[in-house]
Amino acid sequence: MTNQIKTAIRASIDVKQKILADEHIVSQIEQVVEIVVKALKSGNRVLWCGNGGSAADAQHLAAELSGRFYYDRPPLNSEALHCNTSYLTAVANDYGYDLIYSRMINGACHQGDILIGISTSGNSKNILNAFETAHHIGVVNIALTGESDGRMREYADYLINVPSIDTPRIQEAHIMIGHIICQMVEAQMFPR
Repeated sequence: MTNQIKTAIRASIDVKQKILADEHIVSQIEQVVEIVVKALKSGNRVLWCGNGGSAADAQHLAAELSGRFYYDRPPLNSEALHCNTSYLTAVANDYGYDLIYSRMINGACHQGDILIGISTSGNSKNILNAFETAHHIGVVNIALTGESDGRMREYADYLINVPSIDTPRIQEAHIMIGHIICQMVEAQMFPR
């Protein structure tokens, strides 16, 4: 078992080394930080969505912005779209799971808001619908995907695709990238 544990750790490190060496990914992260800061300074919101583990990451990262990250400061307008279970279950029951995010975006988003969709495959139908709806409203779409990037590329204004096809390694990289975004946004919004 020791060798399997070390193999998993090495695989995680390898993906992160690839990200570190990829100037395009680093540049995309920097651009995402800039656009998020601009949106927040303009009074817009940062919304997150995902499914399963990616939903957990979306909720975690929204809380890093709306609560705090490294230090006490005013909250930032950020939330995960799946946290209202009454809404989620009603819309999934009445309209279908594929529309849970797009209906909320259609009712709550405004031009200049940010939508960050997290999907290891890049093909989650409910996130694709959300991106399409958001695109028509003028919401900035940011996609965090795996190596294949899937169909989310079609509506993503910014695409950060982790160089891996292994779901756990992709998710580990997504949370790292999300933490970097939150750290940089907090530092720029509330410089010390």
